[in-house]
Parts: sequence; structure tokens; C-alpha cells
Amino acid sequence: MTPEQYALAEVVGLNLFFAGVFFFIGMAIKDVLNKGDVPFYGKAFVWLVLFLGCFGFIAKGFIQIFWNASGLS
Repeated sequence: MTPEQYALAEVVGLNLFFAGVFFFIGMAIKDVLNKGDVPFYGKAFVWLVLFLGCFGFIAKGFIQIFWNASGLS
């Protein structure tokens, strides 16, 4: 494999790893919220914060792609 292919495999693997981590964090939070008898507004706030964290990670990835395509990095 060429160094470019190793770099691509590293990026894809790292992104899949983080997606898995976010999934398991979401499952753990869902379990805790259901067992803890949390009111609706508390659940909504927790899911909003979790979504914003995931959204920020995804936005960072898109920004990196656009910057690399335009030659800024």
C-alpha cells in the first residue's frame, strides 16, 4: 500500500471509531435517562447537547474537506 492509502485508511478508521463512540454514548445516555425517570425537558436538553456535539464533529470534518480541496492546509 502507498502512504496515501495508509493515510486514507487511517482517516476512515478514525471517523468510524468516533461514530461508534458517539453511538455507544447515545445508548448509555438513553439507558440512564429511562432508568432515572428524567422529565421531558431534561431529556430534551441532554439530547440537544449530545446532538450539538455530534454536529460539531461532523461540521469539523466538512470544513477540513473543503479546506483541503481549496489548498488552505
